[in-house]
Amino acid sequence: MWQFTHILKKEIKDYFVSPIAYIVISIFLIITGWFFFSTFFLYDQANMRGFFSLLPIIFSFVIPAISMRLFSEELNIGSYEILLTMPVTFKDIIIGKFAAGFAMTAAMLLPTIAYPISISFIGELDWGPVIGGYIGAMLLGGTFSALGVFASSLTHNQIVAFILGAAICFTLTLIDKMLFFFPESILNVVQYIGADFHFRNIAKGIIDSRDILYFLSVMFISLYATYLALLKKE
Repeated sequence: MWQFTHILKKEIKDYFVSPIAYIVISIFLIITGWFFFSTFFLYDQANMRGFFSLLPIIFSFVIPAISMRLFSEELNIGSYEILLTMPVTFKDIIIGKFAAGFAMTAAMLLPTIAYPISISFIGELDWGPVIGGYIGAMLLGGTFSALGVFASSLTHNQIVAFILGAAICFTLTLIDKMLFFFPESILNVVQYIGADFHFRNIAKGIIDSRDILYFLSVMFISLYATYLALLKKE
């Protein structure tokens, strides 16, 4: 347990010592703030639907940018080999780095709580979908963080890791929007694969065990795939 927390603290420190965290969080807040407030004043509706509808697409690019350095940087400069000589297991390393990426996602979302609070002062806000939306956002953020960690473990190049992670996350976000490309016999399967499909269900305020199971399953598969990728580099 100590090894896991040590790696988590190290990664979070690396984020906030460098300008990466501040740049990514600032860009995220500028983009979401612009779309939220422009939509809010345009349609004069006291809800967060516009914010949550855009969140999966924004996450598809922002979270891979956060996680691209987690393994690829260490593989590139050679510090990964040094890390393996320490009394840590693959599980400690993977979970520690995943938790750091997930913590960064939570740090990005935290300031956005000001959006529903500000709406509640102006109009009557239904807090059910808002709470569901944030639960879904954390599950989606964890899923994309795990996929980003996996992409980062495949290459020494951070840009390549970002492109791979963004491509996977973007595909999972949009695949349920492209059902007309697939045979009717597999439409339900393809729709179930789509991350946005499950996120929208939770964002409506409907907490379904099937949606939660989907996110947890993708996280587990991604982290296990990371474990297999690192075994080959040992």
